[in-house]
Amino acid sequence: MTQQSVEPKTTAEDAGAGSRVPSGRSWLDRYFHISHRGSTVAREVRGGLTTFMAMAYIVLLNPVILSGKDAAGDTLGQKALITATALAAAVTTLLMGFVGKVPLALAAGLSVSGVIAGQVAPQMTWPQAMGMCVMYGVVIMLLVVTGLREMIMNAIPLALKHGITMGIGLFIAIIGLVKGGFVHAGKATPLTLGPTGELAGWPVLLFAGTLLLIFMLQARNMPGAILIGIVTGTIVAAILNATGVIDPEQWANGAPELHGSAVSMPDFSLFGGLEFGGWGEVGAMTVGMIVFTLVLAGFFDAMATIIGVGTEAKLADDKGRMPGLSKALFIDGAGGAIGGVAGGSGQTVFVESATGVGEGARTGLASVVTGTFFAACLFFTPITAIVPQEVASAALVVIGAMMMMNARHVDWADRATAIPVFLTVVLMPFTYSITAGVAAGVISYVAIRVAQGKAREIGAFMWALTVIFVVYFALNPIESWLGVH
Repeated sequence: MTQQSVEPKTTAEDAGAGSRVPSGRSWLDRYFHISHRGSTVAREVRGGLTTFMAMAYIVLLNPVILSGKDAAGDTLGQKALITATALAAAVTTLLMGFVGKVPLALAAGLSVSGVIAGQVAPQMTWPQAMGMCVMYGVVIMLLVVTGLREMIMNAIPLALKHGITMGIGLFIAIIGLVKGGFVHAGKATPLTLGPTGELAGWPVLLFAGTLLLIFMLQARNMPGAILIGIVTGTIVAAILNATGVIDPEQWANGAPELHGSAVSMPDFSLFGGLEFGGWGEVGAMTVGMIVFTLVLAGFFDAMATIIGVGTEAKLADDKGRMPGLSKALFIDGAGGAIGGVAGGSGQTVFVESATGVGEGARTGLASVVTGTFFAACLFFTPITAIVPQEVASAALVVIGAMMMMNARHVDWADRATAIPVFLTVVLMPFTYSITAGVAAGVISYVAIRVAQGKAREIGAFMWALTVIFVVYFALNPIESWLGVH
């Protein structure tokens, strides 16, 4: 299928069966095709607010993932990260609303942020890491423009796509468990429960309680379960801190209390901090693999999410074509670059957009509403900064669990499928590298197909990936053999 924008016609056919297009429509109705799609302004506003409530946790969660030191030893400020996260989400979601004209909201992709925090920042400065975000965003935009995005999607086996999603889920989950204080590096074992084999302190128990609460709310299909869990956990944390039950020194990112006014000016210190080149010892091969990993991390879910939510909104046909499809895909790619410029990691379409669609959203006006709320978050940073790292980290484990649900699509009885998926899934968290998991999955898939005498079924793109990943794993021995340091 070519990436082709299918714009709504100015007739009632886009509205669906039984819809009526009123005469004398307002400019808002005409621009967003509200009545043409069988919606109303009230439904769009309600849907946009619902989507924001469902994904507002990212403003709290992304700074937790990205907090830490880069290769230069610089620590990122929480206020600056909250500003960057909210700013990028607001800009990309507003773009999707005004240009794409579909009810899709964007924010910092947890898989991309996981790669940035776990693989990129430890090897370079933050401006260089954000430069990588811009590079991967440009790559995805080029893939959309040239039509290669769908070709690549079709070349990688579906089972491996599910494996990549599950592996990233486990990768995100272990980040949450570590930042929540539940898992630590052991003295006699690689990992252990708590710092000494047991849970220590109230904050980690609050992490566990918040995690259970979110799971319970999700089990009851409660809208905004993650946000409700984070808000509840934060209130309990603030009460325990105010009553002196918890020593303020036990909190990982400071005591959960408001210092001064609840409103403040945004901290744009990370905005525009980009650096291309000067990677030093990282090397061109590593830089290429990092960009490739970021493309993978932000690539696979977006198209499926866009088509899935569009179908739910009754905008897509049976071939996946929908109004503004090419624009939506392009804006999703641009989210990587926008997030890099803002300093808050690459942006991608969130599946939580489906919650707004469930409330009746059908047009880009809903995204405009969602983006406006993200913009408002810029001025309420002191409130969002109250959330303890231990509470916000619980949401990471929840997201990981949700991504693991893709396991139901894998044929575990077929070893040719199960083994590559298994290696993909387990190596991401165990090596703390998404690239290593994808590489192992691709290589093993090709090797098993060759062993089965099915080499012709592999495809040129998978062969090319296999060669790249073999070089990636063998890079150090090759350099030693060639005497390159």
